[in-house]
Amino acid sequence: MALGKILVADDDRNIAELLRLYLEKEGYTTELAADGEEAVAKFNADTPDLVLLDIMMPKLDGWQVCREIRKKSNCPIIMITAKGETFDKVLGLELGADDYVVKPFDAKEIVARIKAVTRRTGKPAVENDVKEVSYDKLTVNMTRYELKVDGKVVETPPKELELLYHLASNPNRVYTRDQLLDEVWGFEYYGDSRTVDVHIKRLREKLEGVSDQWSLKTVWGVGYKFEVKE
Repeated sequence: MALGKILVADDDRNIAELLRLYLEKEGYTTELAADGEEAVAKFNADTPDLVLLDIMMPKLDGWQVCREIRKKSNCPIIMITAKGETFDKVLGLELGADDYVVKPFDAKEIVARIKAVTRRTGKPAVENDVKEVSYDKLTVNMTRYELKVDGKVVETPPKELELLYHLASNPNRVYTRDQLLDEVWGFEYYGDSRTVDVHIKRLREKLEGVSDQWSLKTVWGVGYKFEVKE
């Protein structure tokens, strides 16, 4: 039984074929793209469930492809990069990527990351088991992966939604960045605290000035909390 369709965008044919082999063995269907333009075209044509996106590609690089996808879709994106610098990781997350893996990697790690992301973004088995928190002019629904601000749906990447839902489900509780990395990003996430800062910044851009009943607060020297007025 096919688990979902994955677009693998990498100009290294050996890596792309290795990933195809592992993914199809796990039950996924795969599409391969050897450059950025082909990746965008295949994404538009095939609407995959997840994208594995190499950064260094001809024609369009991974950053540009990520931007193009995010203009029209919240499809989960895992960046693949040979560069381990924090700047690259943060840039990818700012553009809306959900995770990243640094080359060289074990194909089993990629499969584990895909499973983790699809668990977080997949539809629940029981449709009436609604996961939702609501405050003044704010609703976060994790059953539909939907954010409503002042009654309007706001397009939001899955990871930002998960972070907001986690904080809003525990109002006035302070979380350290490490706790949020562990509890929201999950197992084997090799991130650093700037990952959390990037996502908080993006959420604040969407939520700034919406209500005086709640806010995303920085607790200096500690971390963050979803503050609700008593």
